Formats: sequence, C-alpha cells, structure tokens
Amino acid sequence: MTQPRTTTVRSLCAKTRPVPMLVLLLSAISVLTCQIAQAQQPREVFDRAVADFQGGRIEESVAGFDRLVKLAPDALPQLWQRGIALYYVGRFKDCRAQFESHRTVNPNDVENAAWHFLCVARAESPTKAKAALLPVGPDSRVPMSQVYRMLRGELTVEQVLKAGGTQPEGQFYAELYSGLYLEALGDAERALKHIRNAAADRYSGSGYMHDVARVHRDRPVQRQSPAKP
Repeated sequence: MTQPRTTTVRSLCAKTRPVPMLVLLLSAISVLTCQIAQAQQPREVFDRAVADFQGGRIEESVAGFDRLVKLAPDALPQLWQRGIALYYVGRFKDCRAQFESHRTVNPNDVENAAWHFLCVARAESPTKAKAALLPVGPDSRVPMSQVYRMLRGELTVEQVLKAGGTQPEGQFYAELYSGLYLEALGDAERALKHIRNAAADRYSGSGYMHDVARVHRDRPVQRQSPAKP
C-alpha cells in the first residue's frame, strides 16, 4: 500500500460528505428489494391468480399464473387452475399442455381428462379430442366414470345427468360437465341450460368448480374458429 497524499481538511470533507447519503441509498435499495421479493412469493401470486379468476378477472388471473410458472417452474404440473383460466382466454394449445402436465401428478382424475378434451375440441375438433382423450385411473366420485364414458361417446348427456343421483355434489358435476361437453360439440343452447343449473346457489358447496360454473355462465369462452365434429 502507498502512503496517502497530503490532503486539506476542506478537500477531505468534500470527499467524505456524500458517504452518509450513499449508505442511506443502499439501505433503501436493500429494503425495497426485500419488499419486492416478499411481494413475489409464489403462494401470494397463486392466491391472487385464484382470486382474480373467482372475481371474473380472467386475463389478470392468467397473467398471475404465468408469473407463478416463472417464479416456481417446478409447480407447473400442479396448476390445473391455470389450465382452466387458459381455456377461458382461448389459449387452447397451452391449456392442453397444462392438463397433459397435470396428468403426471394426478393420473386418475377424470376432470383433468375432461378439460383436456375441451381444449383439444376447441383448438381442433371434438373428433380429435376424443381420439386424444387422456387415460384415467379409478375416480370414485359420482358421476365421474359416466362423464368419462360420455367423452368417449359411449353415454349420452341424459345418462350422465341420471347418474348424478340425488346428492348435490353428484348433480353439480353432472350438470357442469354435461354443459361443457355440449358446448364443445357446438350445442350452445342446451349447454347454457346445464351451465346455469351448475352455477345455481344450491351448489355453492362445490367450491372452486362452482366458481368455474359461475364464470362460464357470465363470460363466454373466447372463440377461435368454430370447431367441427
């Protein structure tokens, strides 16, 4: 190290006076960085995206889910809620990919196969959606096995509705997936009837999927070119 040159008191003060301001600036930057990091915690981003969807703010919900994927890429397979939101903004290919990813962590779920069917039907056609139908395992919920057979073309909507039984949960899922299926086939009038039934207050105990029914009732899916059977 070399010896410092002789420095006047005035020049020394001129050199050192800004240091306290620099310290304050660095401290403020540190606090701001911490606040930004906290605001971008994956759980908070997820909760906001869910709340946006439930409130009918679908574009904001999709943006939130996309941000979450960037923050926590490993969470992607779990985000079936993102797939549903993508469906409502017309990003059908991304929607399809999301449900194919979700199957890797939830292979038995008929609902996952149903939403995959809907995405493919809108992006391509109901015929191609049936050909690409994801395999599922045992799903004991009423009437999920019948919903799956409906997607395969083996049962009618009326048979699914009958299989919904007398309990509210079964009736809700029968109404919801019958309506979604009919809309994918291009039968908008019959579809809306069942979607409205599913969105009724008496089925509010069905949780997030009841929110989906409400959103669907109040906001049409963004259209691409009409699907052909």
